[in-house]
Amino acid sequence: MKNSPSLPLAMLSALLCINSTHGQVADVPNAKPVAGIPVNNVEANVGSYTLPELLKLANGQPVKDAATWINQRRPEILKFYETQVYGRIPATAPKVTWTVASVDRAALGGTAILKLLVGHMGGPDGPAINVTLYTPAHATKPVPVLVGIQFGARPAAPAAGPSTAANAAPAAATPAATSVKVAPGARGAGGGPVGPPIARLIEAGFGYASLSKGDIETDIEGPTLNPNINIARKLGLAPGQTAPAADEWGAIAAWAWGLSRLEDYFETDHDVDAKRVAITGGSRLGKTVLWAGVNDPRIALVIACSSGEGGAALARRNYGETIAHLVAPTRYPYQFAANYQKYAAHPEEMPMDTHLLVAAMAPRPLLLHAAANGDNWSDPKGEYLAAIAATPAYKLLGKQGVERTAQQEPVTSEFVGDDLAFYLNNGGHAALNWDIALQYLTKHLQPGK
Repeated sequence: MKNSPSLPLAMLSALLCINSTHGQVADVPNAKPVAGIPVNNVEANVGSYTLPELLKLANGQPVKDAATWINQRRPEILKFYETQVYGRIPATAPKVTWTVASVDRAALGGTAILKLLVGHMGGPDGPAINVTLYTPAHATKPVPVLVGIQFGARPAAPAAGPSTAANAAPAAATPAATSVKVAPGARGAGGGPVGPPIARLIEAGFGYASLSKGDIETDIEGPTLNPNINIARKLGLAPGQTAPAADEWGAIAAWAWGLSRLEDYFETDHDVDAKRVAITGGSRLGKTVLWAGVNDPRIALVIACSSGEGGAALARRNYGETIAHLVAPTRYPYQFAANYQKYAAHPEEMPMDTHLLVAAMAPRPLLLHAAANGDNWSDPKGEYLAAIAATPAYKLLGKQGVERTAQQEPVTSEFVGDDLAFYLNNGGHAALNWDIALQYLTKHLQPGK
C-alpha cells in the first residue's frame, strides 16, 4: 500500500509561514445585532476576564500529577459539560443495530472497498443512520479511518458491484487543493469540511466514512420548529416525557452519540482499526466532534473546524457569537441542554470555561482548525487562547500543546502545537485545509503500521 510523503509538522509549519499574515480576523465595528442581541467584533472591546484554574479541583486542591487529573479533575469537567452544556445521554436512548447493506470491492477504480452501512435506531424498522465507508482495497491489516459528519446528505457513492469509470469520477474529480472552501454565510447548508479528497486519503492508507447529522436528529431553526425532538431524542423519551430533561441531550449531544454508535460498528469491522478512528466536522459539527471526542475515549483524534461559541472558543470573551446568541429562542437552544440557558446573561458565572473542555481531550490529539477570512462570529482567537490555556494538562500527561503566551497573536497559515494544536486557515468559515489535516492525521495515526 502506497503512503503519501509526509513532512514533520514543524517543518511544514515553517514552510507555510513564509507568506503568513499576523493577527486574527480584522475587527468589524458596528456589527448588527443578532436575535436582538448586540454583537462585538472589536478586539479592544472584549473586556477583561479571569479563567477558572485548569489544574485545581473544585474543592481547591491542586492537580499535581496525571492520576489526579484522570481520576478527579477530568471527571469534574465531564460532569459539568455533560449536564450543563450539551446534556447527558438518557438511559432510554435507543439501541442501534448495524448492517452492511452492500459491498463494492472494486470502488474508485479498484483502489478502494466501499461499504454502505445502515444503523437502525430502536429496532430493525427504526430510523436509519446511513454511512458510506471507503477503505483501501489492498490493505493487509486494519486501517485508521477518518469520519466526516456532514450537514446535508452523505456524499454520493457508486452503486454496489463492479466499479466503472463513471462511478469513480466523483471522488477522482475532487481537487487535491490546499483547502476546501465554504461560501461565506453557508453555515447551515454547507458548513464543515466538505468535499474530502477521498482518493488522497485512500492512497495515504486511511479509510474515510461519512454520515449526515440529519439521520440522527433534525436541525431546523425557528421558534415554531424547535426543539427538534424528532428522531433519536424522540425515541429516547421516557414514558410520559414530552421533552428531554434540563440536563439531558440537546441535538449536539445526539449527533455526538451517533458518532459513538458508529464507533461501536467499527469495533466489529475487520477492515477498520477501531483504535485509530478520527472524526472531523465544522461549525456546529465542530462543536459536535469536539464533544464526541472528549466524551468517548475510544475516539483517537479530533479535527474541529470553526467550532466557535459552544465549542472551543472561550465563553468569557465577549467577541462574536455568545451563549446568549446561541440559546435565543429563534436560534439554537435545542442544540444544547436546557441548563445551558442559565449562563446566557453572565457567562463569567460558569464554574468552567472551554479551555477545560479542550484539556479534557488530553492526551489524545486535537486540532482546533479556525478560519481567518471574515469569521469573527466564531472567534478564532478565542479558540487559540483556549488551546494555550489547556496546554498544561497535555504537558501533565506527557504530551505537547500550544506553547505560546496569551499576548502572542495567532498567525494565519501557521501550524502551532503538536498533540494539541491550532491552525488559523487562510479560508472562510469551516474550510478545512486538507494538506494540514493529512499531515496531522499521518503523524498521529501512522497508517501502514
